[in-house]
This record gives sequence, structure tokens and C-alpha cells, in this order.
Amino acid sequence: MERPTGEPSGSPPTHTSAVGEKGLKRGALSLVSSVAIGLASTAPAYSLAATLGFIVLAVGLQSPVVVILGFVPMLFIAYAYKAMNHVDADCGTTFTWSARAFGPHTAWLGGWGIIIADIIVMANLAQIAGQYGFQLVGADGAAESRWWTMLAGVTWIAVMTFICYIGIEISAFLQKWLLSIELVLLAILSITALVKVYGDNPHPESLHVAASWFNPFEIDSASALTQGVLLAVFIYWGWDTAVSVNEETTDRERTPGRAAVISTVLLLLIYLLVTTSAQAFAGIGEKGIGLANPDNSGDVLGSFGDEVFGTEGFGGFLSKLLVLMVLTSAAASTQTTILPTARTSFSMATHKALPEVFARVHPRFLTPTWSTVAMGLASIAFYAGLTAISGNVLEDSIASVGLGIAFYYGLTGFACVWYFRKVLTRSAADFWLKGVLPGLGAVMLLYFFCYAAFSVYADPEYGTTVIDLPWIGDTGGVSVIGIGALVMGAILMLIQRAVQGSWFRNPDVPVSHASKYPIQ
Repeated sequence: MERPTGEPSGSPPTHTSAVGEKGLKRGALSLVSSVAIGLASTAPAYSLAATLGFIVLAVGLQSPVVVILGFVPMLFIAYAYKAMNHVDADCGTTFTWSARAFGPHTAWLGGWGIIIADIIVMANLAQIAGQYGFQLVGADGAAESRWWTMLAGVTWIAVMTFICYIGIEISAFLQKWLLSIELVLLAILSITALVKVYGDNPHPESLHVAASWFNPFEIDSASALTQGVLLAVFIYWGWDTAVSVNEETTDRERTPGRAAVISTVLLLLIYLLVTTSAQAFAGIGEKGIGLANPDNSGDVLGSFGDEVFGTEGFGGFLSKLLVLMVLTSAAASTQTTILPTARTSFSMATHKALPEVFARVHPRFLTPTWSTVAMGLASIAFYAGLTAISGNVLEDSIASVGLGIAFYYGLTGFACVWYFRKVLTRSAADFWLKGVLPGLGAVMLLYFFCYAAFSVYADPEYGTTVIDLPWIGDTGGVSVIGIGALVMGAILMLIQRAVQGSWFRNPDVPVSHASKYPIQ
């Protein structure tokens, strides 16, 4: 059975050896490039700067073990991505695979989960890039201005959208350089901090690394543990971009899945090193450079870096470089957040789950055209709109992104188990890597989703906004925004279904086959 080309409108009139069946550029990315994209999408420096303080507030000295626990469901879901990609290397990922397992309606919601999570987080990435850009040149007044920051953030989104538009290879090349700078400086920061902790003149707040830091039973309560792991899951999010560009990689059935697993393992090593060294150097106090100081929670690396490197001479240069690193981290993630969203909507359109215009490919650059531009425009509109309405709403909308992440990652895990259910006893590898591990990862994320949505985020005391819901009463804005975004997706799905008139069907494909079959 051959896969039909199904070329979308606007794709090249003829195929060459470098063009895949949807018109995207085939073989453009190596394993190294795919891993770089997966790592850059998580924005390690930005994620740590913005999240580590909140993890410490939740679990105290047990932050390192929480970073490990957050890694567990991510690795399990990475194996689900690897297994499903080997069967069907479609850039729609969760959307396409959920269609095979559960049908078109569940698939549409999975695709929407990716799109809405990425659009929401783009607002935060753009804001951070704008603020750090001004700080880097000493324009502290502009960095504190909501409007100047928004203008700079919108410019970042526009620039990164353009880079994604003109080619996947240019995007990968830029990511490798930005990521290299980021990881090298994080390593220098961590090693320098540990050397000073165990040196002759440690900082007054410094602590020696202890075994108890890696014992989850030292955490005060199950609630604190769950909140900490929820935050840790957020800092790992993004590695799936390596799979979203599967149709543009070499050995598309295997390379993206390997890149996903490698990315999650490397992230664990990076986060564990930085978390442990930061906690050892700065302590968990609520004053000064302590990681639990609320004044530092939005940018832990800033205050931490100044103390480790100093502000004079070469140390001052490294401190400035640290600011640049967080800036480039957010900028790199802005770019790599556009990639999976554009390819998800592109795949949805090729399978007639979105209007055909989103399935167009540039004849020269071989990239999705309308899907890429639409992602940029939607992100700009969302960011500018919420900035104009209220900074509090913007802050709560960003906090709600964890619900979208848990939803589509968990859905991918369940889809993997269900799709391979008839062959799980074929071998030990099938049983564990296609059944047990993806299933456990999905169950964990389902628990985190429910606990966060209906307990933590729903608390009126959580976040900065409260919404009075009919029959329910005051509810935390983070929960309302997160659940509301998914409900909005269901409404849009019904509208699209009514307008389209017909939709893709889900073929009955033998899961013992490794070859690819189209959703047609």
C-alpha cells in the first residue's frame, strides 16, 4: 500500500529527492540538529531562571529530587513519541497518532492542545526576551515598561517567525550556536559555584550538598510534592519539537525518536547540575540571594550569577554574558516554539482538519507558509491583547500552560498504549517501551492535570485573578483559563467539522507493520 502524495495547494509542482510527500524538505536535519532543537525548545537557562525559585518555595531543600521526579514522566512519554514516530513519522505527532488510536475528534483536541500551549507560552518568552534585551544594553527603564517590553517582544516574535519561514536548516544552524553558548555558560556557572562552596571563603548562605536533598520522603506533604513536580514538568517541556520536525530529518522513522529520548536525558543532567549548585551556593533563605527570596523568584539566575561571578572585571563580563544567555535562551525557544505549532496545524490541514490554506508549502524554502505566519500573528495578537488588558491576566494565562502540556503529552502516552495493545506481549521491549512506560507516564500526567486544574489552580488564592463562575463561585483564574482554552478548542472543532463537511477517516492499520499509512 503506497502513501498518496496529497500535495497541498501551493506546494512545488514536482517532487525531487529532497522533497517529502507533503512538500517539506526531506533529510534537512541530522540527529545532532534534532537534539539541539529539542534542547533549545525547553530553553534551559530561561526555564531555570523563571521556575527554580518557585520549586524551592514548594519543596525547599528537596528541589534536586523534584527535578529528577519531573524527568520520569517526560522520559516515559518520550518513549511513546519514539514508538509512534517509528510507525508513522508524521509532523502532526499527537494529532496524527491520536487519530489512529482514538479517532478524529480526540485527535483534533490533541492538536489543539499543542497549538494553544505554544501560543500562550510565546507571550512569556517574548516578554522575557524583551526585558533582557533592554537590560543587556542598560536600558533598565525600558525593561520595566510594559509597553516598551511588549514592543521588543513583538519584534522578537516577528524576527523568529521570519527565520522559521525561510528554512528549517537556518533554524537548526542558529539553534546549535545559541544552545552551545547557553550550555557552556551554565556549566561554568555551576562549577564555579560549587568550587566556591567548598573553598576557603564560602558565601554565608552556602550549604554543602547532602544526601537528604535527593530523598523525596523528606518533603513535608503530598501537596507540596505535587506542586513541585508540576513545576519541574514545565521546565522539561519542549523536547517534542525534535519529533515535530520528523518529516525533515534524516532517517525520519528513527532519528526523531532517538533525539527525543536523548534530549530528555541531557536535560536531566543539565537541570540537576544547575539546581544542586545553585542551592548549595545560595541556600534556600527568603532574604538576600536565597532561592526562596520572593524578590528573586522571577529571575533566580540573575542574582545568583552576580554573586558567583562578581560585578567587576572578567566576572562582570560573565555576569553580563549570563543575562545574554537567558535572553538567547528565550529567543531560541521562541523560534523552536513556532516550529511544532506550524507543523501541527500544517498536518491538520493536510488531513482536512483545518482549512486548506494552512497546508500550503513555500516552493523555494519548503516550509509551511500560512501555518508559520499564522503562528507568529496569533502569538503577537495574544501577547499584545493580554498586555493591553491586564498584566495579571497575562501572568495567569502563562501559568495555565501546564494544563495544555499535561493534556497533549498524556494523550500521546495513552494513544501509544492503545495503538500497540495487541502486540505488547510480542517481546519484553514492546511490553515496556510501548506499553508500561508510556502508560505510566500518561497516568502520572493525568493525575497532575486533575490535581492542578481542580485543586491547586482552582483555589481563588492561587495566581492573581479570580473568576466568579455560575454554580461554582470564585475560582482561580489559572484553572479557568487553562480549562477554558481546551473547551474553546472543542467548540472550534465542532465549527470546523460543520464547515468542512467531511473529515479524515481513521484506517485500520496492522500495528505489526513499521511502514507508514496515511490518514486519508
